[in-house]
Amino acid sequence: MIRNYQAADIDQILAIWLSASIQAHNFIEAAFWQSKIGEMRDVYIPASETRVYTADGKIVGFYSLYENNLAAIFVAPNSQGKGVGALLLDDAKNRREQLQLTVYKDNTPSIRFYEKNGFSLLGEQIDEHTGHSELIMAYHSSSN
Repeated sequence: MIRNYQAADIDQILAIWLSASIQAHNFIEAAFWQSKIGEMRDVYIPASETRVYTADGKIVGFYSLYENNLAAIFVAPNSQGKGVGALLLDDAKNRREQLQLTVYKDNTPSIRFYEKNGFSLLGEQIDEHTGHSELIMAYHSSSN
């Protein structure tokens, strides 16, 4: 169900990213996310190690790693709450001994999700693109 990203997946990934970003970040104008589609398509996804979760032949979630950064993890809004995010996160954690991410401070459900899945708070900063506060969180594998 989880596999490596293929170039043909890009439109489904971008659709999930856009809809989930707008839903999770209702404190940021939708136009901001829409303005970033080209960068996601041309810069961020190609530069990252991306894995997708498929159900019934359709992509319903994905994550992107850039070195030890969990740069993105998104699940289609109609597939949220079904364990897809946890499965994607477990896959990412199996690929890295440690992960770091940033999450908007106003995105309480995602913060709870990361805490529940073993991430701890490292600090706080301001996102230079939006001016909103974001938390820096990290995960360290307990295996030796």
